[in-house]
Amino acid sequence: MGVVSQIVHQGGCNVLGIIPSTLLSSNIIGTTTGHVKPVIDMHQRKTKMMRESDCFIALPGGYGTLEELFEVISWAQLGVHVKPVGLLNVNGYYNHLLSMIDKAVQDEFIKPFDRNILVTASTVKELINKLEVSDSVCLMKLS
Repeated sequence: MGVVSQIVHQGGCNVLGIIPSTLLSSNIIGTTTGHVKPVIDMHQRKTKMMRESDCFIALPGGYGTLEELFEVISWAQLGVHVKPVGLLNVNGYYNHLLSMIDKAVQDEFIKPFDRNILVTASTVKELINKLEVSDSVCLMKLS
């Protein structure tokens, strides 16, 4: 996350880090970039991220990334937000996860309509293009 935020910031874009105060030690998160908003805990962090974000994009990651990804998908499914949710599937990193999601649709644990909440692509350019289309659909839901 640190490398991505540094590159985005160097490119002239705004970077907002929402970080639980217990993780603010430079020994844990390293050098911060952009504007940092400390919060009490991870629950407050996710709520704040949901309010502050225009969309959600998951890059290859571990348990924390997966937990946050599925939470924003669940929130979209429940109508908590209507923001696009993207998954950057670099070098097929998420292929097995996507197969599992498709299996859940096939077995009728996930509705086919809800499968479309998650927008996936293997390149940044393709994902951005798909998210722009998805954002238009989300905006139509609001009107």
